[in-house]
Amino acid sequence: MFRRERSIPLRGSAAALCNNLSVLQLPVHNLTHFGVVHGPSAQLVSAAPEGVPLAQRQLHAKERAGVSLPLITQVHWCVLPFRILLVLTSHRGIQMYESDGSVMVYWHALDSGDASPVQAVFARGIASSGHFICVGTWSGRVLVFDVPAKGPNIVLSEELAGHLTSVTDIASEHAQEQDCIADMVTADDSGLLCVWRSGPEFKLLTRIPGFGAPCTSVQLWQGIVAAGYGNGQLCLYEASTGTLHAQINAHARAICALDLAPMVGKLLSAAEDTFVHIWKLNRNLKNGCIEVEHCHGECVPDTQVCGARFCDPSGSSLAVTGYDLAEILRFSSV
Repeated sequence: MFRRERSIPLRGSAAALCNNLSVLQLPVHNLTHFGVVHGPSAQLVSAAPEGVPLAQRQLHAKERAGVSLPLITQVHWCVLPFRILLVLTSHRGIQMYESDGSVMVYWHALDSGDASPVQAVFARGIASSGHFICVGTWSGRVLVFDVPAKGPNIVLSEELAGHLTSVTDIASEHAQEQDCIADMVTADDSGLLCVWRSGPEFKLLTRIPGFGAPCTSVQLWQGIVAAGYGNGQLCLYEASTGTLHAQINAHARAICALDLAPMVGKLLSAAEDTFVHIWKLNRNLKNGCIEVEHCHGECVPDTQVCGARFCDPSGSSLAVTGYDLAEILRFSSV
């Protein structure tokens, strides 16, 4: 069971975008950072465990002189082995900041290339794998940035060409020692999933075809791919082979966010039907099958949910954002 905690006020509501909430927990400082985007700005809030906001900062998308402000599509903290960077994506490019948003360390402008005048150009989908940061784009390509231990000398090292439609989300997990381990998955508007092994050269391991609905959010845990779709379905696949283990009619409307608590295998799903569900994932050691148990459901009445995240690795607390809701809702287990 979860109980409602003190919410965190925002200066404005969250935009109606999928995965519109990023959370960074800093146990050493007893702080949690939250990031939400709306229009041309991203709002960063630092809060104590009681939910009291201690600091707020607004970041704006980089613009060219005389051009209207671009819309930000996502904000996400990337935890790398030696540093933490805050990444913003927009219709113009990709911005990387120090973790508190105080200093921009890198800016990458998007190349519209062969895009038609009526086609939107944007970046969306952010994840880190090792010392790389991967960002999806409107064209289906995934840009891979090699990040040094310190300083601004970030380099675009590779472009992954696994998708034919716009990337929607990217997820990763820490790689094990095996050579063939899958440690990153990318999703697109057609529902296609691409599973990768990261490294100096990323390798495409398998492609999991879609079935007519966009994959709006994706997560990866212990070789299990969890994918949420625009028709409200939640699917669990074997990362190495693409085998479908479970297909759940989890929500009545489009899923807008998934998150995983890696310590315990809890999966959070949130959707436009105002519900947030928590599931427990487990791999049966006898037959290797993935087992799913529904643990909790929470309704956020009269709210178009657009972001939801666990606030700690054990999944004992979570946060939710909604369109036209000028606060971050917090819940903790009892």
